[in-house]
Amino acid sequence: MKSRRDRVTPDQIGLRTYGSARRVPGLRREELAHLAGMSAGYYTRLEQGQAETASEQVLGALARVLELDDVETAHLHNLARQPIHSGLAEPPVEEPHPRVLSLLKSLAETTPAILLGRRGDVLAWNRAGHALLAEHLEYEAPYATGTRPSIPRMFFLDPLTKELHRNWDELARIHVAYLRLTAGRYPTDARLANLIGELTMRSDRFAQLWATGEVADCTTGDMYLQHPTIGPANVAYQVWLQPDSPDHRLEIYTPNDAATTTALTNLDV
Repeated sequence: MKSRRDRVTPDQIGLRTYGSARRVPGLRREELAHLAGMSAGYYTRLEQGQAETASEQVLGALARVLELDDVETAHLHNLARQPIHSGLAEPPVEEPHPRVLSLLKSLAETTPAILLGRRGDVLAWNRAGHALLAEHLEYEAPYATGTRPSIPRMFFLDPLTKELHRNWDELARIHVAYLRLTAGRYPTDARLANLIGELTMRSDRFAQLWATGEVADCTTGDMYLQHPTIGPANVAYQVWLQPDSPDHRLEIYTPNDAATTTALTNLDV
């Protein structure tokens, strides 16, 4: 919550400061506590993760004062539900549901699509999705748990993936913000914790973005590609959530212009 305190200035919410020197860029703890209707001591324990529980009313007041959006508010609630002394546990192996595999198959090879797991592992893709985003990898890689490509690892550790995306930095920010949102949902996921630790150690840019504390959902957007086979391409991505597997996301890519429509027909599928 400190990062959110820092971005809300006293002037922004009409708080008088009486010209006193301030050592923080945003709200002080006691100011936020006062505006949210709680004691400074209780808020400090909340911010430091030392309070056992926080009511819906308290969380709603904090979200209001901090001017959180819907995704940030959901993340705050996720953090508040975490046990103070929770440990990490090995999660079950993720398997794609037959219904989503049928949907993926129905898209044939005309529409690139990939199925992503909780941590951004590729659980399945069609040949067009593979050819668009990872033609340098084996097509069969997602179909054995030990060789599944990790989109976060590819984004920050694979130079070919970075070269593919002309708007890499914008997409990198979204990847990190979504990974933080996921970490709030699944605080005991040992594989997720290991992934975040690995990327923090091996990628300076990931570490910088992770330190911002930003959270965001990843549902729609644009990717500007410089593809090694088809050349420039401008595609939109949209994420379809799966009722049978809420952790899984089917990501579908469609052309944004006529040139990209033509280019996609030249994918090596």
